Amino acid sequence: MYFPRPLRPSLKWILAVAMLAIATPQIAQAEALLVVEADTGKVLQADNATMPWYPASLSKLMTAYVTLKAVKDGRVSLDTLLTVSPTASSQSPSKMGLRPGTQVTVDNALKMMLVKSANDMAVVLAEGIGGSIDGFAGEMNQTAQKLGMTQTSYVNPNGLPADGQITSARDMAILARAIIRDLPEYEYFVHIPSIRFGRRITQNFNKLIGRYPGADGFKTGFICASGYNLVASATRDGKRLIAVVLGASSGRMRAIRAAQLLDRGFANNGLAWLRPSLGTVDNLVPIDSTPPNLREEMCGAKHKRPASDEDGEDTVASAGASTNGDSGVSFFASGLQAAMPTKPADLLAQPAAASEPVVVYTGPTKTGAALIAAVEADTEKLQPAKRGKGKHTRVAGKKSDTADDAKGDSKSASKLDSSKSDNKPAAKPVRHANAKPDAAAAKPAADKPAAAKPAGKPAAAKPAAKPKAEKPKAEKPKADAKPAG
Repeated sequence: MYFPRPLRPSLKWILAVAMLAIATPQIAQAEALLVVEADTGKVLQADNATMPWYPASLSKLMTAYVTLKAVKDGRVSLDTLLTVSPTASSQSPSKMGLRPGTQVTVDNALKMMLVKSANDMAVVLAEGIGGSIDGFAGEMNQTAQKLGMTQTSYVNPNGLPADGQITSARDMAILARAIIRDLPEYEYFVHIPSIRFGRRITQNFNKLIGRYPGADGFKTGFICASGYNLVASATRDGKRLIAVVLGASSGRMRAIRAAQLLDRGFANNGLAWLRPSLGTVDNLVPIDSTPPNLREEMCGAKHKRPASDEDGEDTVASAGASTNGDSGVSFFASGLQAAMPTKPADLLAQPAAASEPVVVYTGPTKTGAALIAAVEADTEKLQPAKRGKGKHTRVAGKKSDTADDAKGDSKSASKLDSSKSDNKPAAKPVRHANAKPDAAAAKPAADKPAAAKPAGKPAAAKPAAKPKAEKPKAEKPKADAKPAG
């Protein structure tokens, strides 16, 4: 049989067929995705990158930038003491839960805010640097305009729900580049693996830190309206990339999406001639629209449990799917690369690499014996605070979208923190670890055998058994009352 010469296999023919087969992007749900080179700003992939979006706790990256610029300019220092105000203390979780009047350094407040995503520490920094939340928000907006973040506006420093709190994947990539470019001496703040406050250890909510090879930044965010957001960066063979994921379906999926984007970005470095030029991140054309509201998808009645940063277990099955909205070139390039030793989903399921938590504490800067004493003092302060917080956190989480952000971060903390967490689920074992609750709990245990003896006696002993059976009932509230106080 005769085959025309043009049908002979060739690289160009294979490329053309592959690209035509996937020319139409498949967008299963609302997501914004972006990958850029950190040094040049060159765009490697962009899907809905200029769609307006609610930033949630990604707002804290600008709070950190404005604060660290103030440090660099000499307005304050990392050792400057700031005071927790009633306004700061009243913020919804995730938060450190420090009482009004407590003092904390700029250094420690930044670490608490960026690792634990502490909303109260964001307000502490805002009031300390800008004089008030409104004053600091003004500085945030001025800085955004100077950096060319034309789609961004801020109302508060922590990203709790507000109609005027808006950004885009494009603007988040611009901000991440600014942190790398303008604040290299302070960049370590955005990739601290974990912090220790008293006995409580909190892991960074960014799952790529300590798991994805070369991961070195930045921040997560979640409220029901925004979905799960992540700005991530990684460096490989001297090349640093920034990936932005907005509107992922879970905490796990946003990390998997970012890992997929970074993998493809690194793999495509040698295949630049295959990709049409997308220009630089600054030149991406903004979309004039309102931000999508994903509240029903993320937190609607169909969900069996409240959404949180750690509820992504049910999305692992879809982790291997290609990123929504991939361009044909990105998809084809990903097919050319050899199979990764570990898929992103498997990689992120592994425990984070072992690291020593960074110690944070209240009060002035301390070292040596003074630091040890400060840690012990904070540990003691945490004991009574744990008993009163759990219920308030739960109630606040049900009432408004403000606690949608709280659920995302506070529930993550309860699972990632040690058993000494101030969240309600972790507070129970702490109570029973105290001497008084143990003694109280021991009383009913001692009474049970005594009640059992009359139960084995003749029927005449039954009336006597009833009062004894009632005694433990009367004692149980006493056992519960002691730890609750």
